[in-house]
Amino acid sequence: MMKKKVLITGATGRTGLLVVKKLQIENNDWQVIPFAKSPTKAEEIFTSTENFIFGNILSFEDLTIATQGCDTLIILTSAVPKMISPPFEGKPPEFDFEDRGKPEEVDWIGQKNQIDAAKQAGIKHIILVGSMGGTNDNHPLNRLGNGNILIWKRKAEEYLINSGIDYTIIHAGGLLDKPDGKRELLVGKNDEFLTNPPNNIPTSIPRGDVANVVIEALDNPFAKNKVFDLISKPESENNTLITYDWNNFFQQIT
Repeated sequence: MMKKKVLITGATGRTGLLVVKKLQIENNDWQVIPFAKSPTKAEEIFTSTENFIFGNILSFEDLTIATQGCDTLIILTSAVPKMISPPFEGKPPEFDFEDRGKPEEVDWIGQKNQIDAAKQAGIKHIILVGSMGGTNDNHPLNRLGNGNILIWKRKAEEYLINSGIDYTIIHAGGLLDKPDGKRELLVGKNDEFLTNPPNNIPTSIPRGDVANVVIEALDNPFAKNKVFDLISKPESENNTLITYDWNNFFQQIT
């Protein structure tokens, strides 16, 4: 039986590399096709770049080649702000984005290209990881480098929802470099966690837990056509609350 193919863009990003590595190690149902811009960076991160496709999400031609024969697309690309001036004498730090790396280009045009290429290739399901905070145009993240990053991300999400392709859109909370699989995961809607977090817990989640949700969404029928916010409870010694039941997890999302 031939394996289904999943194309993972943003494969060398901090969350993307976790999804790629976990799928390569843990899951035998999918052939992983990582997509990245830099062969050098990929070679530094991965022991092998077999099955990698290198290209740019701003090139529709590159994406047309990459999406051929794939069943599912996981979008993990994102503009990354760079600090150009540290905080000084009470002034906040200043940020900017690399050339061809601004949110309008990466999070809107680049994601639109990916969705269009996926539709053209007959891809049936797109899993997209975004950020919480998109309901507030005045969110501080939008001011970084005047990039309006959350505005462009939400524009791409709306485009995906209207594309006719099955979707799973995950608005992750603040990403933590902490061990995964040790927490209870919580889902919400429309940034309600930001204004009213349960028991005033931090609105954050380990990157690895986001990766786990992405991977579980690949095969779970209850994950399709869902949009949700995702955070975790603080790590506890009480293992009974750790999220294991993925059917129940996705079914609770309205």
